[in-house]
Amino acid sequence: MRCVVVTPEETILNVESDFVAIPLYDGEIGIGGHHTPLVGRLGCGELRIKDKENLSSYYVENGFVEVLNNTVTLLTNRAVPISELDIDKSTALLNSALKKFTKNEEQLDLKEQNIFAARSQVRLARKAKGE
Repeated sequence: MRCVVVTPEETILNVESDFVAIPLYDGEIGIGGHHTPLVGRLGCGELRIKDKENLSSYYVENGFVEVLNNTVTLLTNRAVPISELDIDKSTALLNSALKKFTKNEEQLDLKEQNIFAARSQVRLARKAKGE
């Protein structure tokens, strides 16, 4: 099956895979070959792509996923190999999000989304560094 990851700037990935684990807005889903067609809303977290020999991990942040004709296509705002995440920058981002003052429900929802995204980045940065 083919796995394609696209951001607004570029196609990040276009590879053959045996299995893809995708962070959805409300959980995680695993996709194997010849999966039933679907469209889902991406969340923030770890995208894992397994082929016969390798397992690749990326941090993805929001967007959509489509599974159709043995192709998994992710349209996302951001996709970064977890090895490129910086623990210090991710921690600073988390601290900034935690300190953000909110005046209304909409700002509170945005703050919670930013906290979740930053925590995901910190967790994956630590995972990449073996912590």
